[in-house]
Amino acid sequence: MTRNPLTLALLGGLMLGGCTLAPSYQQPLSPVPAQLGEANGNSASELTLPSWSSLYQSAELQQLIQSALDNNRDLRIAVLDVAALRAQYQIQRADLYPNLSVDASGSRQRLPSDLSGTGHSTLSDQYGVQVGVTAWELDLFGRVRSLKDASLEKYLASEEAQRSTQLALVAQVAQSYLTLVSDRQNLAISRETVVAQEDSLALIERRYESGLGSELDVRQAQIALQEARANLASFERQVDQDYNALAVLVGGPLPTLKSVNLDNDALALVAPVPQGLPSALLTQRPDVQQAEHQLRAANANIGAARAAFFPSIQLTGAYGTMSSELSGLFDSGSKAWSFIPSISLPIFSGGRNRANLDLAEVRQDQAVASYEKAIQTAFQEVANALQARDTLARQQQAQQALVTATEQSLTLSQQRYEQGADDYLAVLDAQRTLLSARQQLVTLKLQQLTNETELYRALGGGWDAQQPTHVASR
Repeated sequence: MTRNPLTLALLGGLMLGGCTLAPSYQQPLSPVPAQLGEANGNSASELTLPSWSSLYQSAELQQLIQSALDNNRDLRIAVLDVAALRAQYQIQRADLYPNLSVDASGSRQRLPSDLSGTGHSTLSDQYGVQVGVTAWELDLFGRVRSLKDASLEKYLASEEAQRSTQLALVAQVAQSYLTLVSDRQNLAISRETVVAQEDSLALIERRYESGLGSELDVRQAQIALQEARANLASFERQVDQDYNALAVLVGGPLPTLKSVNLDNDALALVAPVPQGLPSALLTQRPDVQQAEHQLRAANANIGAARAAFFPSIQLTGAYGTMSSELSGLFDSGSKAWSFIPSISLPIFSGGRNRANLDLAEVRQDQAVASYEKAIQTAFQEVANALQARDTLARQQQAQQALVTATEQSLTLSQQRYEQGADDYLAVLDAQRTLLSARQQLVTLKLQQLTNETELYRALGGGWDAQQPTHVASR
């Protein structure tokens, strides 16, 4: 049976276009130690990080995080970037296949007698219907397929970038909320201090009016009260700024927030991370996976640059029917076809192809360095968070003991002042020390919770979205 040359060429091209000249991908060796901390036999598969809705028990915080995931503009931009690169990949992938089109045409032409060759004017008609393909590249050396692979990896990298943005957003909302809670707690301490200083000043003024105190005691109490009021105003401003920062992350007005402190059980994080994890766990981080997809894209681009040194074959053709009469288009014998292959062999380009290949190889080296740097950064962040966890716990215990001792010291100082054994300066020193100790304890609690949040972010966990759905066909 006779086959159309165009059909045979299309089938052959689709069967042959399956290989590329890209180098075999080799994942770079990890540039960090094999273990995070001391080895204890844990494996990456043994660690399951909870979703953020399980990690953060506070219903109020969960609501804020969900609002941020729905409304945050940075995350919205990242989602749109993924959609754009997905469409770009689909455009590039379409180049693997011939672009078929159906064309119908009709024409009528009149020639004057002096041009017809017969001495009489003539009328001629022509009608045609054809299925054709125009300038389809026969991808024998994998140039188009390499470009498609590079586009796919860029799309997958954008999905990981979206995950990274989402993970960072969850951590930022949690940290911003915890900062607001801590500043509100410090604000409450400042208000208590102002009330205590006002009571102290009233007591000292009565003692002075009764002849039991000095004017210096009154002035010192007034100074302490104004210091407390200044401190109160500072935390009022800081709390307002915390609200503004949280509103920007959430992407809209904040709901009414309950008055809680850092000792609230709902703010405690769950599922402590064990020590001695393998550093291979870091490859699960979205930024590390993003860097690897970018490396794979650079690797594919080398294949496209190599293919530019080889001939480029393009096919153009059509198959259909033609007739001088519209009614005769599909009559026997009206079949018509055309087949126009073309080949382009690069001979001299002024070194352009060589330079393009050199550029592709340099960019691959850059992608390797970026991948290694991403792993090193991840290792440093996780190692720092693991080390800070134990020291912060010990520091917080010591600070709590300091607050208790300072409270006792203030009580004794007040008793000695009332008995006339000490001047009021000793009471002021004890008050300032207690205020500083209480505020430092709040700061340490904030650092401990923030460090746990940062540890989950650094490990690439603690978020609730589904894994991105990768394109099945590569």
